Amino acid sequence: MSVAIRQIGERIRAERERRGVSLRSLARTVGLSPSLISQIETGKCRPSVSTLYAITTALGVSVEDVFEEQPADGKVEPVAEVAQAVAEASRLPRADGMAPVVHPGEREILELDSGVTWERLGHVPGSHVDFLRVTHAPGGTSSPAGRLMRHGGTEYGYLVEGELTVTLGFRSYRLRPGDSISFASSTPHTYRNEGTVPAVGIWFVAEAD
Repeated sequence: MSVAIRQIGERIRAERERRGVSLRSLARTVGLSPSLISQIETGKCRPSVSTLYAITTALGVSVEDVFEEQPADGKVEPVAEVAQAVAEASRLPRADGMAPVVHPGEREILELDSGVTWERLGHVPGSHVDFLRVTHAPGGTSSPAGRLMRHGGTEYGYLVEGELTVTLGFRSYRLRPGDSISFASSTPHTYRNEGTVPAVGIWFVAEAD
């Protein structure tokens, strides 16, 4: 199940408006232009990994919320309230939209213009951990402009296929199949695939408490 870029944009806009944050103010906070924020909100532009994390962090919401399904009536609600409404309707804890076992055809998928695809492998109710299968296409990067990103929490990754260059601060590391990495997400970082084949890995991104 692919998450529509328009749906992501609508939820970002709804949460921004709910918090009374202007386009210009959000743009200043995340270091982007107001026009780019507007394009993301209207579904005309897919955010990069770093941009998506920056926006959700600035708005005080979880990246996992963008994976939640839109209500059947199509009504756009703030991202935090969408997850709550779904939970109340099903009488389950917040954000428990996935079964314990997730088959390949049932994964929620987010494809980004920067050449990165996130596949959500599972979620435990009440947790704030993204359990993902992440694919970086050849030339794919977490930040198209080459800008290092940082946010709260920790990251754990294990590369299954291809090669992936990870920059942490002033050092770069080349990951090959079987290599793993872990670091505090507050460390400026970026990922990029400089090879000719997709780089595929399993990632856990835990948000700060």
